[in-house]
Amino acid sequence: MNYTLHQLQVFLKIVQTQSVTKASEELHLTQPAVSIQLKKFQEQFDIPLTELVGRKIYITDFGREISEAAENIINQVYAINYKTLAYKGQLTGRLKISVVSTGKYVMPYFLTDFIQEHSGIALLMDVTNKNKVLESLENNEVDFALVSILPATLNIEKLDLLQNKLYLVGSTAIKAKKGIGTKEIFKDLPLIFREKGSGTRQTMESFFQNNAISVLKKMELTSNEAVKQALMAGLGYSIMPLIGIKNELHNHELQIIPIKGLPIVTTWSLIWLKGKKHSPVSASFLDYLRREKTQIVQDKFSWYEQY
Repeated sequence: MNYTLHQLQVFLKIVQTQSVTKASEELHLTQPAVSIQLKKFQEQFDIPLTELVGRKIYITDFGREISEAAENIINQVYAINYKTLAYKGQLTGRLKISVVSTGKYVMPYFLTDFIQEHSGIALLMDVTNKNKVLESLENNEVDFALVSILPATLNIEKLDLLQNKLYLVGSTAIKAKKGIGTKEIFKDLPLIFREKGSGTRQTMESFFQNNAISVLKKMELTSNEAVKQALMAGLGYSIMPLIGIKNELHNHELQIIPIKGLPIVTTWSLIWLKGKKHSPVSASFLDYLRREKTQIVQDKFSWYEQY
C-alpha cells in the first residue's frame, strides 16, 4: 500500500458527494485530476471501491469501509497539526459552519479577521439550502448554522448579525409601470422561484399567500446566481435578498421594483443547538462576534442602509 493523504481526501470527498464532478468542485480541482487520483487509489486494492452504472458512481460496501478508515486517518492528521500548534500556545481546531446559500454574501465578513488572527483554525463552511443546513445542525454535524428564517422544530440559541431585506427585482431593460398594482405586475412576466427547500422561496411563498396574490407564470431555478442571470436576461421577476445583488444594482444590471408590502425584512442569525458544549474554537468565535459584530456591520455593510 502506497496511497497518499491527498488520495484519501479525494476519495472521502467522492463518497460524501456521490459524484466526481461535485467532489472536484468542493476540492477546487479539475474533474480529470480527481478521476486520476481515484484511479491511482483504486489500483492499490483488489476489491472495487466504486461502481459506475451509466454516468452515476456508486460506492461499494468495501468502499464505504475504506472511506470510514480514511476519515479517521485524516482526523488524526488534523489532530497532530492541532497539537503542534496548541503546544505553541495557539488556538487550534476546526470551526464547522453550515450556511444557507444567500448567506455566502454575509458569513465571510464575520469570519475573516477571526480566522486571520488564529492561523491554527481550520474553517469548514458548507453552503447549501435551508433544509440541508437544518439537517446538519440537528444531527450535530456543525458548530453553527447561518439562517434568515429560524427553525420552528429545533431547540436553539441564536446571535443576530444583520437584517435581511428582500425586494422585487428585475432587469433594468424592463420598464416597470409606475403605480402598477401588486397583483397586476406578475401578469406579463413569470416569477422566478428558488428550488424547494430554499429559505428565499419559503419567504416568497409566504408573501404571496399573505397578500392573496396569484402567480400564473412560474419558473424554478436552483441557485441565486442562476436567478440573477435569468433576471438580467429579462426572463421575469424575483423576490431576492438585497445582500446578493450589490454589484448588479451598482452596475445598473438589475433594478428594485417598488411594490406595496416590500421589502420583507428578516434577520440573519447564527444559531446552534441549545445546550451544545462548544469547543474552545467555537466558544472563542462566539465571544469574538459578540464583541465585534456591530463594528463589522458598520465597516462592511454600510451600503446596505441606503435601501
